[in-house]
Amino acid sequence: MAEPDVVDLDLTIDDLVPKSAERLAEEKKESGNQLYKFKNYKGALVLYDDAIKLAPENAAYYGNRSACYMMLGMYKKALDDALKAVALDPTFTKGYIRMAKCYLALGDLSGVEQAVKHASELGGADCAANEKRALESLKKLHEDAQKALETADYRRVVFCMDRCLEYSPSSTKDKLIKAESLAMLGRCQEAQEIANDILRFDSMETEAIFVRGLCLYFEDKDEQAFKHFQQVLRLAPDHKKAMETYKRAKLLKQKKEEGNEAFKMGQWQQALKLYNEALSIDNNNKKVNAKLYYNKATVCSKLNQTKEAADACTAALELDENYIKALLRRAKCYTELGEYEEAVKDYEKLNKIDKSKEHKHLLHEAKIALKKSKRKDYYKILGVDKTASEDDIKKAYRKRALVHHPDRHAGAPELERREQERRFKEVGEAYGVLSDPKKRARYDHGHDFDDDGAGMSDIDPSMFGHFNLRQTFDFGGDIFGAGGRCGPDVSSFSFRFG
Repeated sequence: MAEPDVVDLDLTIDDLVPKSAERLAEEKKESGNQLYKFKNYKGALVLYDDAIKLAPENAAYYGNRSACYMMLGMYKKALDDALKAVALDPTFTKGYIRMAKCYLALGDLSGVEQAVKHASELGGADCAANEKRALESLKKLHEDAQKALETADYRRVVFCMDRCLEYSPSSTKDKLIKAESLAMLGRCQEAQEIANDILRFDSMETEAIFVRGLCLYFEDKDEQAFKHFQQVLRLAPDHKKAMETYKRAKLLKQKKEEGNEAFKMGQWQQALKLYNEALSIDNNNKKVNAKLYYNKATVCSKLNQTKEAADACTAALELDENYIKALLRRAKCYTELGEYEEAVKDYEKLNKIDKSKEHKHLLHEAKIALKKSKRKDYYKILGVDKTASEDDIKKAYRKRALVHHPDRHAGAPELERREQERRFKEVGEAYGVLSDPKKRARYDHGHDFDDDGAGMSDIDPSMFGHFNLRQTFDFGGDIFGAGGRCGPDVSSFSFRFG
């Protein structure tokens, strides 16, 4: 009879005894700890899950999984496990410390305070020392932020919230305070990104919906903004900020549209009144206010209030520095006001924003106007209009030459005599240019004759020849004073040209 095969099994007594659930759970936990040490948190999380399924009443396993969730940035789940751990074992000090860390990350200051208190009672005054310090820092930052909010110092609020988020990276409240402040600063894109991130996880978060509505309102997207405010008020009927902003947005839209309608009807004063009323509604809505200031400038131009129009454009540009229409209108106003250097600056900025042919041409014209403004105004010196005829220019020259001729002021003090000589020379220069059609045309196109030697040498000597002051300039009556009395007898004075 054949002998049976004997299988040599290398077994211990432990292998022959079924393992208990507790023992298997402990092995899972130990394996999870090894993965945790090597920062394989996802792998460790799976093993901690298995351990908890095998031994659901073990507080330490929940504590370990809580630590793992924290390393993965999943603070709400980490908090749930820490709470479960201390519920199973109220003396589990590490559980309270992990609770404090989670509350800290989530921005729940009262939760941090309670958890730190329990940890200190169990582990001594030095227990959770880091969490205590962080809590005090957060309290101070929130106090500073509140003060900044009360004074509308939104930059300071953003700064404080950024510091808070270093301690509380998952604080929805702090993120939304920052987002709202960014919106108030006109940084709507950044604000919307924060709100959108929050709404991906909680589509019913009213503060995030409000922030999105606020951004749309500041971007002059009224209808979309109204829908957001209405949604907030459906979810939270007592939401004070949403209610106030909604009313303000509706009033601003109404006044703006009434102003536009008055403008279309040619009711300039009424339009101006309505635009000013609209501008008093909400100082924080920079985009809409910039447009209102531009509209106001347009009305002022219609009313020939050029200085006021320029000022309104400046106000618009303070709110939107790249507002092309406001730059164009202000440059035009500056030109009309004779502020040519300022006009050139605006046209130069305009060309940096938009290098179109039209803008280049406007800059070129502005530079010519600036150059003209720095020349001697020969029309003004002769006292004639730019459309004056040759005969008008000749008559004006005769008159001005008589007024400023040095012979007439021979007995005057030296300073006055020099001034009259200077003016007499300018009169000659003006006539020398304006009496010559070619030179006049060049002058009208911006040419500067100051360095060309234009002056008395350009005058036609035959125009006067040799003449007596009283005989030549006979305008009816004595030109030097009533009844011919002017002090010394000047009737024999004469002057020669050429």
